[in-house]
Amino acid sequence: VQLVESGGQLVQAGDSLRLSCVASVPTFSNYGMGWFRQAPGKEREFVASISWSGDSAYYADFTKGRFIISRENAKNTLFLQMNSLKPEDTAVYYCAAQLRTRARVWATSDASDFDSWGQGTQVTVSS
Repeated sequence: VQLVESGGQLVQAGDSLRLSCVASVPTFSNYGMGWFRQAPGKEREFVASISWSGDSAYYADFTKGRFIISRENAKNTLFLQMNSLKPEDTAVYYCAAQLRTRARVWATSDASDFDSWGQGTQVTVSS
């Protein structure tokens, strides 16, 4: 599985940004997907995850309605819409894929539950 993120850039506080992640897989709907982020000097943290069909999502508390995860299975693409950005949102954002099996749960904040990772895209929010 190859995951390629894009869309990160330098923005000002209060701005919006949409990240994308394209997956090189035969059947994208066989994968639960998630977004994580890692700020300098901090551990990687969960942002959001989405079900295989895209009809359900799970968010970290800090997103507080500012972020929306979505996916377009026909285009093998995952999105993260980020609104009202804050300087503390500055981080490298990673998308992650979890192959669907009977025993696995897509609504998870545990990075170890994901099998494949992208290289990350930098988001910098200036105050």
